[in-house]
Amino acid sequence: MIFHETHLSGVFIIEPEMITDHRGFFACSWLANDFEQRGLNPALKQCNISFNNGRGTVRGMHFQRKPHEEAKLIRCTRGAIYDVSIDLRPGSPTCHQWLGAELTADNHRMIYIPEGFAHGYQTLTDESELFYQISEYYHPESAGGVRWDDPAFGIQWPLPVGLISERDANYPRLEMEAD
Repeated sequence: MIFHETHLSGVFIIEPEMITDHRGFFACSWLANDFEQRGLNPALKQCNISFNNGRGTVRGMHFQRKPHEEAKLIRCTRGAIYDVSIDLRPGSPTCHQWLGAELTADNHRMIYIPEGFAHGYQTLTDESELFYQISEYYHPESAGGVRWDDPAFGIQWPLPVGLISERDANYPRLEMEAD
């Protein structure tokens, strides 16, 4: 696997190293040692699949509060998405900054998002599907989120928002402290 650091500390775009021949390809998509060597959380407690019917659907921006924060490794297995991470770690030099990355079934890229980040995505195609590997069990009492359109972050979504859940549409805006 090839790990590409991003401007958000701890967030990596990961590309599988493909071994190809006349049959197709083979690639490793998970190796705990590769994550451990980079100081990333290799724990794997839960895997999820998310399927989305329509292009333009937005899911997020979700996170889990302490003590149930979660690291995520996300891959698009069908269609295409624009994946977004927001650094919510107090004291981080990139706190409140975001990163967007296109993940597609064809490019096979994954994104690793550490604890302390909000995560969401927008579907770029109809019938898109994601596979998540997560470091912590889901705890509803620790679940939280921030608005997908909060001006405090200024996320540039590639498409007009098609579908969004009532919960995601009604997360609170971040209250920025005055300097």
